[in-house]
Amino acid sequence: MPSTVITEMKAHMDKSVEDLRKEYQKIRTGRANTGLLDEVRVDYYGNPSPLSQVASLAVPEPRTITITPWESKMIGPIEKAILNANLGLTPGNDGKMIRLTLPPLTEDRRKEIVKGLKKMNEDHKVAVRNIRRKTIDDLKKLEKDKAMTEDDLKKYEKEVQTVTDALIVRLDEILSHKEKEVMEV
Repeated sequence: MPSTVITEMKAHMDKSVEDLRKEYQKIRTGRANTGLLDEVRVDYYGNPSPLSQVASLAVPEPRTITITPWESKMIGPIEKAILNANLGLTPGNDGKMIRLTLPPLTEDRRKEIVKGLKKMNEDHKVAVRNIRRKTIDDLKKLEKDKAMTEDDLKKYEKEVQTVTDALIVRLDEILSHKEKEVMEV
């Protein structure tokens, strides 16, 4: 029973780490990244479809994203969808493909982005700590219901703390990597 509680805790904490990675991927840095376009939906025959399902995306240069629609008549709707997404990017096309050129970020904007990254990181740390607290409460309930001994409770609490500490370190590593990426000129 306690091992099930620990396994669930690890799964929830891993989801929190993956969620942070996905959120960070959407944030614009000085480098082009197709993850910026993950939320863009294109009107494809009346259905809002993800951009990646109507065109191929590529990063040929560090500050350029190219979008090659599978159907040439989709260039207009794709450009419209990118403009409506308010990404701060202006699409340009040559009739066959769309080019998005990312302007360099100013120093002030970089610092603002880093501040936002730190806030997101702290929010995810709080989520991990809440998962830890809930897990310890569940373990204490098991001990109260005589499903395990007090010594086992102490052992499992220690394991929960070890896993939590490791995940907090992982979250900090993800932050420092993204911070370096943002501050890179």
